[in-house]
Amino acid sequence: MPQDHGPESLATILGGRRGALDTTIPSVAFVAGWLLAGRSIGVGVLAAIGAALAVAAVRLRQGAKLRAVLLGLLGVLVAALIVVRTGRAVDFFVAQLATNAASALAWTMSIVIRWPLLGVVVGAVLGQRTRWRRDPALLRAYSLASWVWVGQYLVRLAVMYPLWYFNQTVALAAARVALTWPLVAACLAASWWVLRRALPADHPGLRHPRQAETQEPTRT
Repeated sequence: MPQDHGPESLATILGGRRGALDTTIPSVAFVAGWLLAGRSIGVGVLAAIGAALAVAAVRLRQGAKLRAVLLGLLGVLVAALIVVRTGRAVDFFVAQLATNAASALAWTMSIVIRWPLLGVVVGAVLGQRTRWRRDPALLRAYSLASWVWVGQYLVRLAVMYPLWYFNQTVALAAARVALTWPLVAACLAASWWVLRRALPADHPGLRHPRQAETQEPTRT
């Protein structure tokens, strides 16, 4: 069976650009509203919520899943509540910092317990459930490629946490934009490269996991 390593990639399997952009727009709207209104937290929050609602309406019209849209709105509302409570504009990004830290930990633990999250996500998208785990080559490849995703979250933390600590709201918003889709695109490309390098040359590809028993010598 031929490999499916041709024009397909993780970017085509998982997408990602739309979701990455959607999460960025409310943050940019918050900082823009905050600056234009003379550093008013209230105006910034209203701008962020308005932008999030607009994005949600567009995505629902385009057929996006309601749960995904609601989760995006919830993230913005949590950020808004935090910044209203603290009164510091930079704290609009606290939830995002916490999410990246939790994601880095979750992806690391998934690799340690041999349930790499990249395999879980791709397997779900491809309708494989957990069949990929019965393929030792795929399990190893997903584990190695998942480290790229851990690195993605750590890069965001390394850049954004000092900006938050030193109260650099505008720079933090700029970093949020730069470290969203461009970083996701780089992560998708790098993890796809790792997957391809890790799989044996004769492996049929992500869409065709082998069964472990078929790779063992036939018993007589």
